[in-house]
Amino acid sequence: MCVTAIDIIEDEILALDEVVLERLLWDHSQPKMLDEKGEPSLHHHIYWATDNYEYLGKGFGFFDEIQIASITGEHSRLVRPRAAKDKEEQERRTKEKAEVFTPSWVCNAQNNLVDEAWFGMPNVFNTEHPDTHTWTPREEPIPFPTKDGKTWQDYVWDKRLEIACGEAPYLVSRYDTTTGEPIVDLKMRIGLLDRKLRVVSENVDNTGDWILWAKCAVKSIYGFEWQGDNLLLAREAILYTVKDYYEAFCRDVIGKERALPIDTFQTLAYIISWNIFQMDGIEFTLPMSGCKQDLAIKQQTVSLFDAFDEPTEKVDISPIERQKVYAKVAEWQKKGEANRKEQEFRRLKN
Repeated sequence: MCVTAIDIIEDEILALDEVVLERLLWDHSQPKMLDEKGEPSLHHHIYWATDNYEYLGKGFGFFDEIQIASITGEHSRLVRPRAAKDKEEQERRTKEKAEVFTPSWVCNAQNNLVDEAWFGMPNVFNTEHPDTHTWTPREEPIPFPTKDGKTWQDYVWDKRLEIACGEAPYLVSRYDTTTGEPIVDLKMRIGLLDRKLRVVSENVDNTGDWILWAKCAVKSIYGFEWQGDNLLLAREAILYTVKDYYEAFCRDVIGKERALPIDTFQTLAYIISWNIFQMDGIEFTLPMSGCKQDLAIKQQTVSLFDAFDEPTEKVDISPIERQKVYAKVAEWQKKGEANRKEQEFRRLKN
């Protein structure tokens, strides 16, 4: 297993652009915090939502927001993909958080069923070999329009959701979750976003259109996850998947080596921060938010006789523990990141 090839290092993202890393940590469900001028402009971050890091002290508790300093510098490589963790740590997280990863061949088989229904034909992107848990990719371009007239733009814009997404193996497949080996050949990748980006690369001939439709592809995929570290890994994997396909497009189609522009990185990180969000999939709230609501109310209640009672110990409760916060998502327009409709995810459950 090549750990360095599958682990996206936060220090490297920080060196590339701090805005990108900051946006990958944003949470949009909580109201913005006030800046120095009293204006609501500062974003909350996703929080750990796990006790696995409490041993590191302040800033690493269950309800502590993940800060840039918590995952860079001396804490570099603290957040790692499951495949890069040792077996003991994998087993502990499976036992404590029911954290398991679906093998890539299973993700592929299920994603193929989704595409078979959409295209009205089997083996659109690859042909499975169930006996060996492998697959052979289609080498020729994906056929459009479909029998019922659907275009490649329709496919790119069609919405997909991965529930309890973990590191999002159904959405992106930068490495094989079974072996931990990177999937270098992009046609061998099987994620739902991988498929959309392949279609984009096969149907445009310039970088401007590629970036426009790649943004549409990212706008069309959604996923939610409880644990903040997994959520960050999913967000990073989606961002770097776009990077992989852009660089391949420039090399193979444009004939030049080009890096994804920084402003595009920033825009993608912003879209991803909305679409890959933190949520308890049963309550549709941020994990354990409002869990100490009654205790908070009791502490604020004052009676006539309180002055004569022995002082009671005050428990430090974070704002997220005091009040239920329902997870928010954005519905996007094809063009323009400002043109979006924000709403609570629970409103969409029906």
